[in-house]
Amino acid sequence: MGKEMIAMLLAGGQGSRLYALTQKLAKPAVPFGGKYRIIDFPLSNCVNSGIDTVGILTQYQPFVLNEYIGMGQPWDLDRLHGGVHVLPPYQQASGSDWYKGTANAIYQNISFIERYDPQYVIILSGDQICKQDYSDFLRFHKEKNAEFSVAVMEVPWEEAPRFGLMVTDEDDRITEFQEKPKEPKSNLASMGIYIFNWDILKRYLIEDEADPNSENDFGNNIIPNLLRDERRMYAYRFEGYWKDVGTIPSLWEANMEVLDPEHSGIDLFDEEWKIYSRNSGMAGHRIGAEAVVENSMITDGCRVDGHVKHSILFSGVRVGKGAEIEDAVIMGGTTIKEGAVVKHCIVAGDVVIGEKAVVGAMPDGDKKGVATVGFGVYIGDGATVGPNAMVDNNVKDGEEVW
Repeated sequence: MGKEMIAMLLAGGQGSRLYALTQKLAKPAVPFGGKYRIIDFPLSNCVNSGIDTVGILTQYQPFVLNEYIGMGQPWDLDRLHGGVHVLPPYQQASGSDWYKGTANAIYQNISFIERYDPQYVIILSGDQICKQDYSDFLRFHKEKNAEFSVAVMEVPWEEAPRFGLMVTDEDDRITEFQEKPKEPKSNLASMGIYIFNWDILKRYLIEDEADPNSENDFGNNIIPNLLRDERRMYAYRFEGYWKDVGTIPSLWEANMEVLDPEHSGIDLFDEEWKIYSRNSGMAGHRIGAEAVVENSMITDGCRVDGHVKHSILFSGVRVGKGAEIEDAVIMGGTTIKEGAVVKHCIVAGDVVIGEKAVVGAMPDGDKKGVATVGFGVYIGDGATVGPNAMVDNNVKDGEEVW
């Protein structure tokens, strides 16, 4: 019995624009919002949308991701027929074990897809924070009798040149695709989420693989080929919360938006659309007698004795007396010692920030960057990490890094 639709989740991204945060982790495994990892969002969307078969295509630093996914039980994806499967690249005789491009990644897994004989395949990105009902997207695809549909979001016209854009007619049929154009004809940005009829996708993947000049990429090759052949292609307008968290500022921003669900549209406490996560059952957090916590998210197992303002503390973070934290994202297991000042920054997990050290600074008029400290780094007592610094090595006592 074939599945109606299965999902293929592209989770191979090296996330090079996240620098220190992805040196030891695949981008989809990067922690987010206190208790989650980025990949929890597409996986939870699948479960909530009734999709029970997901192939996760990994390549860069897959170990944490593989261990995290396991048998898929936290997302109710441990199924006898279907479920979640981590699909690393096949080791070729030539020794190449990397997917050449997004289309090649799916091509290498045609036999996995065939096992389920689906009518439709949805292709998802593992590096977006998004709450989306894929069953609504499939309904649109069927109503339009489409062969290919892409989820799009309206973006401000001045930002349109940063995106791949879908130019459509009044019936939402795609007539042209513009990749980061100087002069946009549309403000419908591709979210990189596609539904294909499986027979069409298979045919175009095989054709693409046979073309020695192809980059084997959906945006650069598959979509233009579909347009060339005048396939029935439609743009599905998505109006919910979506953020590509491929850069440090966008990851920081998305974490900050968790603190403001009314305005941002991302509500992690939504009972109707739960985000599932594999998370250890840690004790509750403890806020000390001298602590002040304002408008922040403090996750399980935190101990706070300092001042925390408009920040996100992941599980097991410790904040010493007199320490000041503001507009910061502090990942799990980090210790911030007495009198330290940590502002407008992202601090990765298992970091130690010494007494009276200063990390980052609040912007003053001219826009300052987001300071970033990589996993497991030690910042010495009295050290200074400037507002634009990107630190992935230990910093000695009293040392300054700008």
